[in-house]
Amino acid sequence: MHDIKSIRENPKAFDAALARRGEEGWADDLLMIDRHRREAIQIAEEAQAEANKASKEAGAAKGRGDDAEFERLRAFVAEKKQEKAEREEKARIEEAQMEQILMTLPNLPMDDVPDGADENDNVELHRWGNPRSFSFTPREHYEVPGAVSGLDFETAAKLSGSRFVVLRGAMVRLHRALAQFMLDTHVDRNGLTETWTPVLVRDEAMLGTGQLPKFEEDSYRTTNGWWLIPTSEVTLTNTVAGEILAASQLPLRMTAHSQCFRSEAGSAGKDTAGMLRQHQFEKVEMVSITKPEDSRVELDRMTKCAEGILEALEIPYRTIVLCTGDMGFGARRTHDIEAWLPGQNTYREISSCSVCGDFQARRMNARYRPTPDAKPEFVHTLNGSGLAVGRCLIAVVENYQQEDGSILIPDVLRPYMGNAAMISAEGALVQQGVATDKRTA
Repeated sequence: MHDIKSIRENPKAFDAALARRGEEGWADDLLMIDRHRREAIQIAEEAQAEANKASKEAGAAKGRGDDAEFERLRAFVAEKKQEKAEREEKARIEEAQMEQILMTLPNLPMDDVPDGADENDNVELHRWGNPRSFSFTPREHYEVPGAVSGLDFETAAKLSGSRFVVLRGAMVRLHRALAQFMLDTHVDRNGLTETWTPVLVRDEAMLGTGQLPKFEEDSYRTTNGWWLIPTSEVTLTNTVAGEILAASQLPLRMTAHSQCFRSEAGSAGKDTAGMLRQHQFEKVEMVSITKPEDSRVELDRMTKCAEGILEALEIPYRTIVLCTGDMGFGARRTHDIEAWLPGQNTYREISSCSVCGDFQARRMNARYRPTPDAKPEFVHTLNGSGLAVGRCLIAVVENYQQEDGSILIPDVLRPYMGNAAMISAEGALVQQGVATDKRTA
């Protein structure tokens, strides 16, 4: 959420920043509401002061036996109390109206974010690895024989409908191995604290990270009012909601492996084949809580943590910075990491790392004290996928597929797979010494 004081100080800059995101200017409307709110508060305070003064004078009139003056002053006090109540109610209405608008306005982009309308205007930062040269036409993940028996979309559709999958055998073990490898890497090498959180949250948590009120249709809600999390960004970030942290506690760096649920509203007909875009999926999430001056550097660190997973798996990728028109609602700057998928002959998003500044912290009232005696200030928050587990499985299957339909297992995953080196074309695990590396074939 935005700081109304900052908007007061520089309304033109606020509108200009919104314009970069394709939004209309709101400063004039917000400042008018804010002015009415402050005027109502001032009148309420003045009415209270007049009532207090008149109450003392009424007491004095009563003491000297001036009943007429006492009754006049008592009526005046009642009038001023009524005026105070009316003005306070008006201020509350104005406050609610202002907050309703502020809650729906996206975060302001950093100055170094490229301007643009959509994904076509994103800017590539760098690439890593060279896409493999195949001696055959590479298949998409759901067509690779070694994966087919473990990706059961028909049963999932019978159970739940479209955009679900049942994983079996080697595929579910590979999926689990990827998640475990990601967690171990983030904890042991990257210094993140592993955390386990609920997948059901209250309205306040979804409001805090910006899923509500604007994106209600993109999430699932239970009949008793809980929300299924779209990502554990919601829960990890909200662990500091309402808190005042000591400067020595920052940065907080957390990671969690969780189920995620998204309705994918508005994406009908998009990426429906296979398991690229699912209603239920898993991610290993990263969240950092930092001091304001450290958040931009933390974004680069978080990005490298996500990139490191793909490098360890030897999967080519590229990293891009999103333009103003393609950034998420709560972000000030976003780095997307796209893994190479040979079956589609393109790069596809596998991680998105964002710095949000104090945007979420204001919504959550998450603060810290720069020094023990200092006034609390808002923290900065960051989040990033480290990585999306299902999409990472897709990338492994497609990049490590062999002409005979088998799938090699990346070296770093073999300890998690019972030291198996390959998944056969029939979907069975094959032990070390039997499989050979044919990725350059």
